[in-house]
Amino acid sequence: MPTMRYVILQLEQQLQFVEMPADYAYQLSALNLRLHKEIDKLTAPNVPVLPRAIAECDQLDLLDEQLSIVGGLDYINALEHSFAELHESHYPLISLLTEIRALQAQLEQWYEEEMETL
Repeated sequence: MPTMRYVILQLEQQLQFVEMPADYAYQLSALNLRLHKEIDKLTAPNVPVLPRAIAECDQLDLLDEQLSIVGGLDYINALEHSFAELHESHYPLISLLTEIRALQAQLEQWYEEEMETL
């Protein structure tokens, strides 16, 4: 069984828990920090509102039944979709989409390899 890690994101008072392969959790946290650094430079309308990465952990037991864990690939696919919908064709959007899509491709490859080993 693969080792997973959890990235905890916060938007106002709401928490989101993203399950990532351990080798890629840091990349999601770093990407989130970069997106927050660059998002104010976007001039397109309807810029996505992003939660902020606040923590990573190796184990997570949710005790509140209303909370759930989001798969890493599902999260990154939704993130890519929200940025791809912006109609802006210059920096920093192109750079940000490139980074999102790079992590997306890595996760897709990781999940394909995991499915082959099952």
